[in-house]
Amino acid sequence: MVKLVMELQGSKRFSGAMKCFPFSIREKNNEPKTTKSVSVRSTSTSMSADREMRTSWSEFNSQNVSELSTESSAINSFSILSQKQSNLREFSFLELKSATKNFSRSLMVGEGGFGGVYRGVIRSSEDPQKKIEIAVKQLSRRGLQGHKEWVTEVNVLGVVEHSNLVKLLGYCAEDDERGIQRLLVYEYMPNRSVQDHLLSRFQTSLSWAMRLKIAQDTARGLAYLHEGMDFKIIFRDFKSSNILLDEQWNAKLSDFGLARLGPSDGESHVSTAVVGTIGYAAPEYIQTGHLTLKSDVWSYGVFLYELITGRRPLDRNRPRKEQKLLEWVRPHLSDTKKFRMILDPKLEGNFSIKSVQKLASVANRCLVRHPKLRPKMSEVLAMVDQVVEAAANGNPQHPIKSYGRKDEPERSKKELLKGRFMDPIIGENGWLARRTWKPKAVKTC
Repeated sequence: MVKLVMELQGSKRFSGAMKCFPFSIREKNNEPKTTKSVSVRSTSTSMSADREMRTSWSEFNSQNVSELSTESSAINSFSILSQKQSNLREFSFLELKSATKNFSRSLMVGEGGFGGVYRGVIRSSEDPQKKIEIAVKQLSRRGLQGHKEWVTEVNVLGVVEHSNLVKLLGYCAEDDERGIQRLLVYEYMPNRSVQDHLLSRFQTSLSWAMRLKIAQDTARGLAYLHEGMDFKIIFRDFKSSNILLDEQWNAKLSDFGLARLGPSDGESHVSTAVVGTIGYAAPEYIQTGHLTLKSDVWSYGVFLYELITGRRPLDRNRPRKEQKLLEWVRPHLSDTKKFRMILDPKLEGNFSIKSVQKLASVANRCLVRHPKLRPKMSEVLAMVDQVVEAAANGNPQHPIKSYGRKDEPERSKKELLKGRFMDPIIGENGWLARRTWKPKAVKTC
């Protein structure tokens, strides 16, 4: 893999492709996803909603944000990974063509600006008699979209392995008279994405117990990326459509094309152009382009409210006051009767209100305005574990243990009080602030 990455980075053809091509995909069930705008990847369920998201993002930016100044740093930031041992299998284009029956549209499970995702079958390299179902992501030969993301995925998933991360089995990189062939081969995830189920695309509804397990699985995945290795990875595009479910309904993070290495020791953040999905991005990241591990923590908090409500973070098809998820739930958090009004009706009352309230409390701690006041993902995981354990045992749920922030500087009582009332959500009592945060124009890096 090291040779592959170095060859790609060194070739004139590839360097031209590595400019700025955030791409869009429809990974599951023909789901329209990210817009083709230069600066953002967004998920929606209709073309009209997609256009609305582009409009919404333009409210944050007076002009499109270019990643041209950050492309080389993004590639170089993963050089540490390309030097590590990889167990990825290198496939030929003909192998993958055969596995997907010549990329048959009947086997397509997703489609977007970068190309398509196809279901296929290959033989195991360890046991030729054993067949393995795979998902093949193919970059379009007609354009150069997605090459940076392709390299990032190879670099990250080639050396990072965890039960709550989708496994990358291999890749294909061939250039010939037919054009550029860039493909990624993943384990197949038969139960699609969490978003698919929350939006009722399938008859199977996620029970509360399943939602708690998904919250726990994804927290484990993020905690591993942030704290489980000798380097830190910021996912940067955490959202329900990037959380896939395997045959046993285990949740796994997918689509690492926008991932970045976290700041090195002594540094507080990584400066990048702002990319991601509307409704999930942390306010300080949108405002300044400063990316930290706590940016993922914010996105995780938004996701927890998705699990609770069954709604997308931004939905222009709803009444005006209900379009932005976090603003809609705000007045319902302090009163139990009002709180019940935001719960996903597909749960049909099959839940413990105490359990839901405790998960909302975890979400609130992730959605504190000031990044330093948000817990680390290992602390978030510990809190979610408590909620899951109490729900499984049917025990009365005590207040969630607060995990101290050892890296938080000491603050006076006056500063702490001011910080609490400036934060959009804080503590178990829900949203205390009455002012809304208004983003400034994004600074280019």
